[in-house]
Amino acid sequence: MKREELGELLAFLAVAEERSFTRAAVRLETSQSALSHTIRKLEARLSLQLLNRTTRSVAPTEAGERLLETLRPAFDDIDARLEALTALRDRPAGSIRITTGQHAARTILWPALAKFLRRYPDIEVELAIDQGLTDIVTGRFDAGVRLGEQVAKDMIAVRIGSELRLAVVGAPAYFADRPKPSTPHELAQHRCINLRRQTQGGLYIWEFGKNGRELNVRVEGQLVFNESPLAINAALDGFGLAIIMEDQVLPLISEGRLVRVLADWCEPFTGYHLYYPSRRELPPAFALLVEALRYRRTDSTSE
Repeated sequence: MKREELGELLAFLAVAEERSFTRAAVRLETSQSALSHTIRKLEARLSLQLLNRTTRSVAPTEAGERLLETLRPAFDDIDARLEALTALRDRPAGSIRITTGQHAARTILWPALAKFLRRYPDIEVELAIDQGLTDIVTGRFDAGVRLGEQVAKDMIAVRIGSELRLAVVGAPAYFADRPKPSTPHELAQHRCINLRRQTQGGLYIWEFGKNGRELNVRVEGQLVFNESPLAINAALDGFGLAIIMEDQVLPLISEGRLVRVLADWCEPFTGYHLYYPSRRELPPAFALLVEALRYRRTDSTSE
């Protein structure tokens, strides 16, 4: 294969994955006009239209999809083998991209990375905060972090955190003129603060469990948010009950600024996992990060 032809394939791969000449040009550090010219040359050489172009979008044709399916694993394998060469260096090096939710980034990833990156100064890490279930292959991420139950079965999953627990909370003023709920069914009599699921677009159905019994409850109220910090603020201001990750509200509960209810219905559940596609050989930098993040239960940990 000629060097020019390799460049054409790399250009097509970038445009097909980004679905945009603008973003692909930024990724390849070239101009849109030069990139468009390169794609036209590739299509002319193959006598095939590889991309459908409109004023608003770019998408692969059927031929383009087949070429994309061929190129992506081949170039991913090349990238992995090039990264593996860093094992020959005195110090591990490389770039790692991870998609993660805000809570996992703040409570697990950053505390571990703060130590890891000081130890390995030649390793670069990018964290992309996204509450949705990003396709890490299409997005060209090395790994993702999500709750164990959300990880696809065809991925390798490594546990990186302890079990988690939810907490239902409200301000003392909210309970001044109404009784506290003793069962999830009684939430129908309360104003609740809803959270919208970015993965599916619908409202989060509050999930409870007790002695092996599972119970899902749809709640109603004036407010809907797509992130927990705002829901906490609304609960503090007395707008209703909110369901939040326990660690985010424990200090507020201990200070008496929030009151916890239905604690006996909020059982622990599977925590965060790092997940990534199966590979024959992990790049050294990524392998080191996996081990640094791997959850190791200690004697002082109770779950």
